[in-house]
Amino acid sequence: MAQLSLKRPIVFFDLETTGTDHAKDRIVELALVKIHPDGKRESYVRRLNPGMPIPKQSSDIHGILDEHVKDSPLFKHIAHELYEWMHNCDLGGYASSKFDLPLLAEEFLRAGVNVDFTERMMVDAQQIFFKMEARTLTAAYSFYCDKELQQAHSAEADILATIEVLEAQLDRYEALARDVKGLHDFTNTEQYVDYARRIVMKDGHPVFNFGKHKGRKVTDVFNEEPQYYDWMMQGDFALHTKQKISEILNRMKLGKLGQKV
Repeated sequence: MAQLSLKRPIVFFDLETTGTDHAKDRIVELALVKIHPDGKRESYVRRLNPGMPIPKQSSDIHGILDEHVKDSPLFKHIAHELYEWMHNCDLGGYASSKFDLPLLAEEFLRAGVNVDFTERMMVDAQQIFFKMEARTLTAAYSFYCDKELQQAHSAEADILATIEVLEAQLDRYEALARDVKGLHDFTNTEQYVDYARRIVMKDGHPVFNFGKHKGRKVTDVFNEEPQYYDWMMQGDFALHTKQKISEILNRMKLGKLGQKV
């Protein structure tokens, strides 16, 4: 990827899953392509046993049935190997910042791997496309690469197409940054605290992005309604969300954020 200036490797990745719920659903296939600053590429492609039945509506999309993955490893069996393979790499994908990344983080946390992707840059080719043209991956591939996307919803086919789309975007739009940080800033306009975006940053403070307290500072809510923290910890929220609200509460107790509780 000669057009993209890399200071460290970047991993483009795509997931096929049992569904779209970050807290409940699991990965059935993942494909990652690591691009090094010298242009060298490495691939990591696996099918995984999700440990739960794959719903028909999901199989209808990606074509993966229970019988296809019954002998495949669980995510926890590859978690440490995969995390090391991704170590010190920036990240890229298509619609990955709002779906693939949160779900991947959940799988790592469930496997006991305490991931923190906040120091990684994230390049989302979908956001570039939406800002410039606003269409789907199949349409983006046709628009930018003048090709028909074969085997759509195969994780490997989708992520290889994403890399081609980004290369074509860099060729087409001279105004686009060529470095990962510049593309990260262009495609990630919302500052979020947790991957599920239940909490976002506003005026330098974490605020709730859902429910009855949407728009309110997390510290204010926890001071006025301490039981709200307990409700969230016992509720069906993503593990990463629970991790982040625990960090906020701990900082409050130390007097480093908001008032003491």
